[in-house]
Amino acid sequence: MRAENSATTRTTIAIGTERPLTRRGPGSGAVLAGLGVLAFSLTFPSTVWGLESFGPWSLVALRSVLAALVAGCALLAGRVPVPARRHWAGLAVVAGGVVVGFPLLTSLALQTSTSSHAAVVVGLLPLTTALFSALRTGSRPPRAFWAAALAGAAVVIAFTVQQSGGELSGGDLYLFGALLVCAAGYTEGGRLAGVMPGWQVIGWALVLSLPLAVAGAAVALPFEPVRLTAHGVVGLVWVAVGSTFLGLYVWYRGMAEIGVPRASQLQLAQPLLTLVWSFLLLGEEVSTAAPLAAVAVLVCIAVTQRAGRGGARRTGAEATTRS
Repeated sequence: MRAENSATTRTTIAIGTERPLTRRGPGSGAVLAGLGVLAFSLTFPSTVWGLESFGPWSLVALRSVLAALVAGCALLAGRVPVPARRHWAGLAVVAGGVVVGFPLLTSLALQTSTSSHAAVVVGLLPLTTALFSALRTGSRPPRAFWAAALAGAAVVIAFTVQQSGGELSGGDLYLFGALLVCAAGYTEGGRLAGVMPGWQVIGWALVLSLPLAVAGAAVALPFEPVRLTAHGVVGLVWVAVGSTFLGLYVWYRGMAEIGVPRASQLQLAQPLLTLVWSFLLLGEEVSTAAPLAAVAVLVCIAVTQRAGRGGARRTGAEATTRS
């Protein structure tokens, strides 16, 4: 019996990354998720910069390769064991949604859309992520949460559409597709972050996508001209290391602590932050209605965080139990 118990103990240590993680509390989780939103808000302007030097397919392939190399080195340095087989399907969803699908579709959209117009998709992302989470985990946030989430999405959509002159661009189909795949990736990544550290979730998803990224770069680079500029290089480095690796690390860790629905609503602030960066970095015009929209969105965020607190705790417990 002692030998068996000892063997069981050693096995548990070997797969320690799969055990439910200790949560620090809603305060730290909100801060981590907020840092993720700040990193994501620079993604569209950085992508516009990256497109100065690379074609859309090359940019996405190179950002995935660079981010995967950083993640792979981190995993090797930490001697992180390979996740259990049951987690690889979820990691594939994360890779397909946030590593490949969202970057590719938004890069294609940003060839014809401005960064501020592309923020429309981010305005819908929090609500879509909350819906995906409810379907995936069975969570049931209260009605006040959904009312505030819908109100915040409506404010963001109205503001960003008005910002773009009320017209939909040809890239909107790409943007709506990006919305769906990213929401799926966020939801699955948030669930996995309940049983392994957030950086390992995105790290293994990046490693999983590396062969496809290398093949994509080998095919795309000969057909898309490369014109290296300072903006292009900085844009590539940021979307690879800042948005894809570091941003998703703190984002998934925050979601694991406060729950996917509550964390997703913090992204209501992302379009407004993107508009600020678009003005400062790209010189795009920003409406004087921005401060009013910002205040309205912050009120909606406060309501969702308060209303969803109980539901978020249940979501985290259920996700951990079902993993």
